[in-house]
Amino acid sequence: MASDVGVLTRRAPWTLARRLVGAVAATGPRRDRIVFVALALIALTFLLLVVGAPARVPTVTLAPLILLSGLYLTRRHLVGLYVVIGIGIATTIPRQAGTAMAKTLMVSAMVALMAMMVIVASSRVRVGSTGFHGENLFVELRDRIARSARLPALPAGWTAESAVRSANGEGFSGDFMVADRTHDGRHLEVALVDVSGKGREAGTRSLLLSGALGALLGSLPPCAFLDEANRYLVRQSWDEGFATAVHVDIDLDTGEFSIGNAGHPAPVRYSFGTGNWEILEGGRGPVLGIMEGVAFARTHGTLAMGDALMIYSDGIIESRGHDLSEGTDRMLGAASEAMVRRGDSVADAVVSSARSGEADDRAVFVIVRA
Repeated sequence: MASDVGVLTRRAPWTLARRLVGAVAATGPRRDRIVFVALALIALTFLLLVVGAPARVPTVTLAPLILLSGLYLTRRHLVGLYVVIGIGIATTIPRQAGTAMAKTLMVSAMVALMAMMVIVASSRVRVGSTGFHGENLFVELRDRIARSARLPALPAGWTAESAVRSANGEGFSGDFMVADRTHDGRHLEVALVDVSGKGREAGTRSLLLSGALGALLGSLPPCAFLDEANRYLVRQSWDEGFATAVHVDIDLDTGEFSIGNAGHPAPVRYSFGTGNWEILEGGRGPVLGIMEGVAFARTHGTLAMGDALMIYSDGIIESRGHDLSEGTDRMLGAASEAMVRRGDSVADAVVSSARSGEADDRAVFVIVRA
């Protein structure tokens, strides 16, 4: 019996610690109260040290605590803790060494830091996250969009590549792509979409649409893809919630393809026999999300051996102060050079040659029948 008690005694501290860690890691009012009490006790401890030994423990040592509490406390608890810290700072300042100017600057910096962290806590209320979980959430969303753009493995005789670049190097792009092998793997379907906005402001729209449009690939005939995508976007009732899109369906056995275009720049086709790119103007319809009940025509063709098909976003050819034809010629010139060299990446060459540079989102997809 004694041995049993001894085992329980040894395990109790670890069990208590685990419960405390679990309570802090959890969410809800109980967790908020526990974190608030813990940080308040730490703040009081620091303030006592500052009062007792002002020469060794300056008031500025409270700065890390102010930052930490701003990340993990709710706004209500945070304001309460900062009131306690503010009263403590006002009490200890007379005991601090230094000139009146130095003390004033230090107090001003601490107050500014607390005000900034209250603003940060207020912005987290909308996200509903604490600590660094909000940033982790955005990273996961960004990675999910990137995964949807991964190209599936293609049969022998086909090569494909893509590139998506966000404006100013931001983590989110208004351009995204979804791709999948459909019809028992005999077809490749690719949709390149450009939602309204740029960078982070278009990131949430890109996430929502990439999931929805990715689910549509292969679940309905290619001729109905843009029709259903338009109905979905109209139902969202977004302010300025339109998007342009181009959808490509390629038969990997025969090379036959069809293209539907919803207000997107026209795709281009490379002919191995002539060495030239041809702009495919047909099959263009209105942008997605504006009008309900719109039908989208499709352009049909066949890729022979050595031919290529390329779709791209408007960031590749558009820029302020330049004509669209100039941007198109610039894009086709870069693509032609990469096709001739064979070893170079056509997608990277086209993105790098974009007239808009880093100022706009850019995306391109190229498939070649070797």
